[in-house]
Amino acid sequence: MTDIRELLLSRIRDVADYPEPGVMFKDITPLLADPAAFTALTDALAGIAERTGATKVVGLEARGFILAAPVAVRAGLGFIPVRKAGKLPGATLSQAYDLEYGSAEIEVHAEDLRGEDRVLVVDDVLATGGTAEASLQLIRRAGAEVAGLAVLMELGFLGGRARLEPALTGAPLEALLTV
Repeated sequence: MTDIRELLLSRIRDVADYPEPGVMFKDITPLLADPAAFTALTDALAGIAERTGATKVVGLEARGFILAAPVAVRAGLGFIPVRKAGKLPGATLSQAYDLEYGSAEIEVHAEDLRGEDRVLVVDDVLATGGTAEASLQLIRRAGAEVAGLAVLMELGFLGGRARLEPALTGAPLEALLTV
């Protein structure tokens, strides 16, 4: 696993002062552009899906879509997008959550998740955990079970893991990298 961590870290670019002064943005686009690194990432996340017994993979808008869709294909599972409010046609379930300044809302198609589903949530970064926590609530409200949460990178200094552990109710949280 050390080799994959080194490969992934070597393809993540630090961008200083983006999107605002004082922030060190972790840019994953070089990783996505490298087929070997993107394949290694997809394989690692698909392995998590298999270990957790997931039957569906949820990707969180927007970068989570980029990671979760190939993971679902590789693992032979269905992919479910969790979108910002107002982006999905038809009947949806929505979940509001608080941000540092204000609030937001995410949605999923009501019929895409069933009671027998075990859902792995996939995203690029775990920061404060607000969106991930809302997705776990949404999955449960749809009647499905949370199999776990898998992220490429956890920003440990922001405390997202501590926030999510109660919401995960024992389901695993796996981060391939922690910075």
